[in-house]
Amino acid sequence: MIKNYIKTAWRNLLKNKFYSAINIAGLTAGLAIGILILLWVQDELSFDSFHKKTPNIYRMELFGGTGASRQIWHQVVAPMGVFAKQQLPEVLDAVRITNNNFYSQYKYKDKLFGNEMVVFSDPSFFNVFDFPLIEGNPAKPFTDDNSVVITKKTAEKYFGSEDPIGKVISADDKENFTVTGVIDDFPKNSSMQYDMIMPMSYNIKYALVQNKTDLGNDFNFYNFETYLLLKPGANLKSMIARLAKIHLLHSPADTDAEYLLLPLSKMHLYEADGTDKGIETVRIFIVIALLILVIACINYVNLSTARSMLRSKEISMRKIVGAAKSHLFMQFIVETALLFLIATLLAFGLIYALIPVFNQIADKTLTFNLGDYHVWVVILLTIAGTLAASSIYPAMLLSSFEPLKALKGKISAGMGDVLFRKVLVVTQFMFSVVLIIGTMVITNQLNYIRSKALGYDKSHTFALWMRDMGQHYDAVKNELLKQPGVQAVTRSNSNIVRMGGISGDNDWDGKPANSFFLVHPMAIDKDFISFFKMKIVKGAGFTGAVADTAHFILNEAAVKEIGMKDPIGKRFRLWKQNGTIIGVIKDFHFASMKEKIGPTIFSYQPKGMGNIYVKTTGRDAPKAIAATERLFKQYNGLYPFNYTFLDDVFNNLYRGEQREGTLFNYFAGIAIFISCLGLLGLAAFTAQVRTREIGVRKVLGASVGRIVGLLAKDFIKLVFIAILIAIPVAWFAMNSWLQAFAYRINIAWWVFVVAGIIAVFIAFITISFQSIKAALTNPVKSLRSE
Repeated sequence: MIKNYIKTAWRNLLKNKFYSAINIAGLTAGLAIGILILLWVQDELSFDSFHKKTPNIYRMELFGGTGASRQIWHQVVAPMGVFAKQQLPEVLDAVRITNNNFYSQYKYKDKLFGNEMVVFSDPSFFNVFDFPLIEGNPAKPFTDDNSVVITKKTAEKYFGSEDPIGKVISADDKENFTVTGVIDDFPKNSSMQYDMIMPMSYNIKYALVQNKTDLGNDFNFYNFETYLLLKPGANLKSMIARLAKIHLLHSPADTDAEYLLLPLSKMHLYEADGTDKGIETVRIFIVIALLILVIACINYVNLSTARSMLRSKEISMRKIVGAAKSHLFMQFIVETALLFLIATLLAFGLIYALIPVFNQIADKTLTFNLGDYHVWVVILLTIAGTLAASSIYPAMLLSSFEPLKALKGKISAGMGDVLFRKVLVVTQFMFSVVLIIGTMVITNQLNYIRSKALGYDKSHTFALWMRDMGQHYDAVKNELLKQPGVQAVTRSNSNIVRMGGISGDNDWDGKPANSFFLVHPMAIDKDFISFFKMKIVKGAGFTGAVADTAHFILNEAAVKEIGMKDPIGKRFRLWKQNGTIIGVIKDFHFASMKEKIGPTIFSYQPKGMGNIYVKTTGRDAPKAIAATERLFKQYNGLYPFNYTFLDDVFNNLYRGEQREGTLFNYFAGIAIFISCLGLLGLAAFTAQVRTREIGVRKVLGASVGRIVGLLAKDFIKLVFIAILIAIPVAWFAMNSWLQAFAYRINIAWWVFVVAGIIAVFIAFITISFQSIKAALTNPVKSLRSE
């Protein structure tokens, strides 16, 4: 019986090649793109899930500050991890991780390396997380303060085929570290991606000796990611309250400090307070995958039900010779399954072809490995859901015809069936228009970000870390200013596009009791403000005099936050430096536009500025870069010369949004393509069933244009209805997406108009293809065949 079903289904597919091709093409595209998107979603949701202890690992975070400066810190002070383990019985272990900012270049023998991601961590790192040592002693990964554990990739990079254990790596030619362990490379779906791990004990010792700072007891430096391994079932609310008490016991002024515990499993997509860090994008992609699959299903259902009238006599004859309704139902299910099998095999081939391009756009390393059960979970769920949605209704409709009425030609499409197909067409194009509007809104927002005034001029400017060249800054600056292509030179202690530093260790006259004020500090040179064409709204800038080391410049956001009406001449303390406010600078963007401009303070500390900026003429930028490299090599020997244009740093802030925009463009195009395939099939079917009418109209003098208009009219009406429904849906969805940006566009009315015009134009072109073909057919031939 099954063999007969398959044979009959195959014959029907071959008999109706045009409609079969449309169905297969739509389903192939829908399945391929749907599976690709869901593989991406699966990868995003799998981050950090490979650790056996993931359900019980939490990152300690701080919700600190007052007023506009109140925000979530992903890093806390160093003592809190130790105190949590000592004083909270629910804590089984604690791990602190902080970046190694002491050294920037590493060397083995005569081979020099840079740009490594190096961190300090407690030895418990290898117990809490599943990053086991493949070489070394797991019980004692660090043998002393000058030990280092490296990844397998780093070992190959530094030592080739040599045994890395016991090898010595030099840091900035100042300190030696001995390799005591090797771990496997960090998985791609890990939030942690390091090249070297050094002992936290070295960091604490170095800070004490070099900076006279006892990090083990200091509550001012919030630079430590701290993870807690808890007992199963630990009461998080109680722990959070006790963590705050511990903090207040050692730092009574921080009354607004509120601790949070973020599960490791949610760290990639959520903030500790439950707000979005990427989960909204995941949800949007899930919706898009479902929309594309639904559009593909609608194609099949529409064409199957529309063509059901043409198969009524076939079905009636089968019933007369004894076929039961269940047999006919199974016949049409098998036809659908066969068509889906062909579409699935073609989709697999399409996925293999597209996955390198998809990875490049999405910045992923997804693989389509049919031996991976995770891949099959996505495939089977996608295909089963799509197959069920596409096959059941057409099979029920086709198997329910009354044979006598069908043989007498008295059966016709009921109002319910016609209405159902119209609803499906409207739904299909509504989804497509929503995607078109989404693409336009994302593009407009990204354009707005690129064109918005930042409060400073970053054009034609590159930056680099000076290293030893910084000790000869004045000579370097004078030499560079003589070079063709160099307009100006200045320096600071961090990059203006993304200032990472933050501090709550400050004071001023009139500071409210128990106030916790977070400010972004930056040390700048005397000509920094004029270099970047920033605007001083009150007071003056730095002159380079010795007295400037006790002077501060605040931005407008900082002045507003601390509530000073006339800040010039007022006392302000940052860390241990007491000084005077001499100026107020206009607010400028130093982070992503998803964040509001925060409080910023400029200080003048010539010995602490290692970042140099060189403004070029643009045209002669290569000459400026070559001159800078020559000077860099003069003072830094073999160390590699690495520079970055500020435009590139700025663009990197929005790489995620740029990827979303690009993918949206492709998804919208695919949705429109699949929708148009269905519309093409329906237009062809309409022309087929109205062949006699078209012939009569042509004999009576109807022009090609009138016939095309006649056939297109009903479809265009449906597209207009789809547009009217899509507009509020798209507005709500994209307005929600825009809320993630502190600085955003308003969705303009013309976006909806343009999207509607695009949809109508594409639909009309698609319909016209078949309509013109039908209108040009010889009416004599049409009437004779009818």
